[in-house]
Amino acid sequence: MVNVVDEKVNQVVESGKQVRETPGFELPLLLFAGFRSIIDRLHAELAEQGHPDARPAYGFAMQAIGREGATASEIGRRLGVSKQAAGKTVDKLEQLGYVARVDDPADARRKVVRLTSRGFDSLARSAAIFDELRREWADTLGIDRVRALEADLRTMVPADGFRLDVAGWFGV
Repeated sequence: MVNVVDEKVNQVVESGKQVRETPGFELPLLLFAGFRSIIDRLHAELAEQGHPDARPAYGFAMQAIGREGATASEIGRRLGVSKQAAGKTVDKLEQLGYVARVDDPADARRKVVRLTSRGFDSLARSAAIFDELRREWADTLGIDRVRALEADLRTMVPADGFRLDVAGWFGV
């Protein structure tokens, strides 16, 4: 079965030149394809740097956990998923050594999820890889075009910023 979306995105990406106005649906597809290409490259590089088990959802979850840690309920709220779904992700992150559950100093009945040194290492490496990927885009497109693209996207993103609930938004 032919994947019409992939076929259309490939046509748009490969054509390079558009003589007439492109259909509106191509903008989100191209934005997603750009996002996906960056994320795929990130994870290939993370695998080479000692994090072969890292997945995009784990990065969002670790961002939701943050430097200070968070409970499963807080993680779920930040990601837009149920406490149970957040708990499953935390279970996997704990198995992989990215997080640890510790007693909450304010309430012994609760557990706080905290990043381990492996979790912090993964996020630090991700930041460095993102910087390198941005440099590659700048080398290809020119730094002024990349800066303009970033400025334009900031203009279009709601003023209150973006949410981390990508997995929840996609319905997974």
